[in-house]
Amino acid sequence: MFTLFVKEIRSFLSSLIGYIAIGVFLSVIGIFMWLVPNESSGANVLESGFANIDPLFIIAPWVYLFLIPAITMRTFSEEKKTGTIELLLTRPLTEWQIVMAKYLAGFVLVLISLLPTLIYFYSVYQLGYPKGNIDTGGMWGSYIGLLFLGAGFVSVGVFASSISENQVIAFIMALLLCFFMYVGFDLIGMAGLFGKYDAFVKGLGMNDHYISMSRGVIDTRDLIYFVSLIVIFNLLSKLVLESRKW
Repeated sequence: MFTLFVKEIRSFLSSLIGYIAIGVFLSVIGIFMWLVPNESSGANVLESGFANIDPLFIIAPWVYLFLIPAITMRTFSEEKKTGTIELLLTRPLTEWQIVMAKYLAGFVLVLISLLPTLIYFYSVYQLGYPKGNIDTGGMWGSYIGLLFLGAGFVSVGVFASSISENQVIAFIMALLLCFFMYVGFDLIGMAGLFGKYDAFVKGLGMNDHYISMSRGVIDTRDLIYFVSLIVIFNLLSKLVLESRKW
């Protein structure tokens, strides 16, 4: 399992598209945080007058909607297209181990893309008046929320890749599924279609729990939600692999 995990990471980092995807992620966030005027983005740190990096946690989920499907689209699709999935399934690994190796590799790549954003935190920390005047506790809570959100997106992306041999189709399916899981339930809940159950419907979406964690308070209910979501989609990926034996 560890060998497959390392292989997946090396495969991504050895391709140009990997560095382009991570570079685009950091560039887009950096541009909105530091260069685009507040009148256009409402996220310029220098013009806001507040020592925080909240714009990062507002913009990052939307960039992740494109970045993570780009990372995960080849996890199983490429294996199916090249025929190496059959060879992989003959190795002394269970379907669950294969799924988890690919999932963890995707999560580590998301973590790698997020680590450079600590430079933004350090910059705001130094620019604060007085220096260091920043809500560190709230910032770390937001980072944890963003990590769990990214982890959820990865599980959705791996599932989308497991059901298609075409990487482009896997990317589009992952994008649509992630978008629905992120804001789809919010839109349904706000439509008022379920009356007193609208709040429950809204709570089925990622955004509601991500916002809760971004306040700096780590609620057990939010952790259970994200862990359950990750397990469900990874189990679905496992079932897709097992279906090849039926």
